[in-house]
Amino acid sequence: MLFGKTKLELKVGVFVFFGLIILMAFVLSIGGFKTWSSGYCVKCVFNFINGVKIGAPVRFAGMDVGQVKRIKLIPIDGQKTRVEITAWLRKEVRIPVDSSVWVNTLGLLGEKYVEIMPGKKANELVSPGQSLVGNDPVAMHEIGELAKRIADDLDDVMVKIKRGEGTLGKLLTDDTIYTEVESLVLDLRKHPWKLFWKGKE
Repeated sequence: MLFGKTKLELKVGVFVFFGLIILMAFVLSIGGFKTWSSGYCVKCVFNFINGVKIGAPVRFAGMDVGQVKRIKLIPIDGQKTRVEITAWLRKEVRIPVDSSVWVNTLGLLGEKYVEIMPGKKANELVSPGQSLVGNDPVAMHEIGELAKRIADDLDDVMVKIKRGEGTLGKLLTDDTIYTEVESLVLDLRKHPWKLFWKGKE
């Protein structure tokens, strides 16, 4: 009886063990972990990353090829601080050294990710651990300031038009031009032959 009970417990233990392994594999595959995949890392240096987080996708030519593994601040010449993103890429991805890197957004207010657009130097590739200089995204406050400047400029233009300043202002406010055009139209109605008459050169 004791031997049979031990055998049963062994079977249950083996079953639970393999069940846990299958469950772990399923969870890792759902989470997109690269546990069994081989690849390499490259670094992308920015002045501003606009909220990119660890685990964010990395795309090459619009295709998902990896993810952000680490983000850290690095001092430059002891004066300026930049942000270094370490991106893990699948081993088959080959990035030309003249490729462009920037932070992009999924949709208008969606998730931030790193976009890599392949360059033309297909024979010169980025090696593991090499750094690429990224193009900084436009901050929202800069967009707001630009919109404010445009609105202010439009207000100034409208004020000048109302005052009759400039060509458009004169066309809209000066009755002389309107009167002359009206006289020309009336004259052509009375003498349509003037449209076909050509003066001596």
